[in-house]
Amino acid sequence: MLIKINGEEMDVAEASTIQDVIEETNAPYTPGSIVCLIKGKKELEKNISKYKIRTNKGSIVIQLDESDEAKPLVDIWKNQYDEFVDLNIRWSTTTEVAIGPIVTDLEPTSEEYKYYEGDVVLSLSSFSNESTHLILLKDNTTNVYSVPPFNKGIFARVIGGKKTLDNLTDDDSVSSIEPIIERSTTKDIVSVSDLTTVLEEGNELYTYMSFDIDEESPVCVEHLFALIKDGKMKVSYESESFLGFYELASLEKPKEHVTKRNRGTITVRSDGVGVGKLFIYRENRVLSPNHTTVGNVVKGMELIDAAKENEFITVKAEQGRLMLLNKTQAEATEMLSAAGVEHMIDGLVDDNAIIVEQTPQHTIDILKEGKVITKAINKDDLCTIKFTDNAPRSVRYFKLLSGLLENPVGQIKIHFAVPGMHIVIFEGDKKAAKGLVPENNPVDKVIRGQIGITNMASKSAGLIGIRFEDNSDFGPTAETFDATNIIGDITSDYDYLENLKEGVVVYVAESNNES
Repeated sequence: MLIKINGEEMDVAEASTIQDVIEETNAPYTPGSIVCLIKGKKELEKNISKYKIRTNKGSIVIQLDESDEAKPLVDIWKNQYDEFVDLNIRWSTTTEVAIGPIVTDLEPTSEEYKYYEGDVVLSLSSFSNESTHLILLKDNTTNVYSVPPFNKGIFARVIGGKKTLDNLTDDDSVSSIEPIIERSTTKDIVSVSDLTTVLEEGNELYTYMSFDIDEESPVCVEHLFALIKDGKMKVSYESESFLGFYELASLEKPKEHVTKRNRGTITVRSDGVGVGKLFIYRENRVLSPNHTTVGNVVKGMELIDAAKENEFITVKAEQGRLMLLNKTQAEATEMLSAAGVEHMIDGLVDDNAIIVEQTPQHTIDILKEGKVITKAINKDDLCTIKFTDNAPRSVRYFKLLSGLLENPVGQIKIHFAVPGMHIVIFEGDKKAAKGLVPENNPVDKVIRGQIGITNMASKSAGLIGIRFEDNSDFGPTAETFDATNIIGDITSDYDYLENLKEGVVVYVAESNNES
């Protein structure tokens, strides 16, 4: 049976499941994500009211007449519009442009009617259904167009591309005709998470959304990349006009490239309430100076239409992120070579060393410069942390302060270290620490290697600490247990930290260790 997957038609076995087709085609898909299932093209197009006619001179947009009188003509259009593709402009006058001919089963009439600029008519030239033409009116006129006995032959109106229409001549042609999918036309698009769903003839399946990036917004584009975890993004909010992705909300970003927010536009809120939130638009919205454009959906807009709150979408960037942190020098060199970028090493040159800094930081800047400088450390010097699920606010604070919210390697700076005290305390941020309510407080004792944060119960809220021995009285920041939030455990060798001095930067990463 014939189906479509990600826009490509293919023949699959009867009773094939979504999982079967994904495996057979090797379609991009991240487990845990939804897929979009459409019953078929005609099911989708029954709700569509706008079409874009592309020519070599530009595009014309028409909107269908939804009246009962025009319905027989609209049905003919929806069933046969693709027959006008690749046809020439048959004639062009001061009042009209004609495209055709095609063959229909319509019957002509001989009445004369008044027509107005923008009317779109099906005309049976020479009173023959084998010479059916599409007539687009450039001006008001009275004429005999041999139209069918329905609504004077009018089935649509020109609502966009008048300049293109005026410029067309009989030397031009139609390159494509595309239904314009809007949020209001997606009633038959559904999200599916059960990959054992059996497909039927004519089904359309979309497994991923791809996007291109706006090269004028390097900082905010990196914010978009940071939201992609294991090849997917989680929908935080759904409305008729957009999907919201709020995992990195509150992170301040500069105002960069501002454009119209059209369907498929991706923006980051750079000012006002909701700064740091990312939006993908289902419908056109007015331009806002508070939104920086970071990209546009290239494929898989159907997934954006189908997705609901708390669902995951598989995403794929046309230009991948050049994030080198937490990679070995050798891995980075291979990655950069494939991108045509020169890898320059500052300091430790060991192939197995772990990269902790890169300059430039942002993908777009790296591509523009054609080179990147990396700094690496020995793997044993990278402090890895297994975060707890019982202190979400405190863990987010730590990731925000260190940079782990957006990067795979972060930095914390030693604030206090005294040999023999068996404790090291790192700098905090009093402003960001204002919301650190008590959570996951120690009960009987603090275990060696636990990492903790001082909460709002103390004037020193926000400080971060590690103890190098068990303690039954005080937490990792030397505070009482009620002023201490435990955020996790160090999973790497950390004894060397006790000997470091104030002001030294320690590089941290989230542990992959599940124990």
